[in-house]
Amino acid sequence: MNNREDAEDVLQDAFVQAFTKLDSFRYESTFGAWLKRIVINTSINALNKKKVDLMLTDDFRFVGDRYEENENVDLPLTSRDIEKAMEQLPEGGRVVFSLYLLEGYDHLEIAEILGITESTSKSQYMRAKRKIYEILKDRYYETA
Repeated sequence: MNNREDAEDVLQDAFVQAFTKLDSFRYESTFGAWLKRIVINTSINALNKKKVDLMLTDDFRFVGDRYEENENVDLPLTSRDIEKAMEQLPEGGRVVFSLYLLEGYDHLEIAEILGITESTSKSQYMRAKRKIYEILKDRYYETA
């Protein structure tokens, strides 16, 4: 949600929904997976209420050649460094990045959840990944 207060509101709404829908839990999955799905859907609905438009990046042309997929750089990073970098992503890229990398959804599932194409999900993820890489690399070299 990109700020603590909104995230707390969404989490509270998700738990209220889970509590009111507790009788609909069918034991087809773990309780944790069921609850996680409610939290994710509540988060996505809150983002949609903010009228977040995912930028279509199917025609995205990568600027420069600073990023190379096979480039292995050991950076002394903390999870807080990565969180800060994620906060700098555009909302659409951050949502796709979080759903794919942190929540474990594949691009087809993300496309269905967000109402976008699978290729848009893939390109949003790649763009977010490159942006985070650049943010972290720049930060590391500024302090080195």
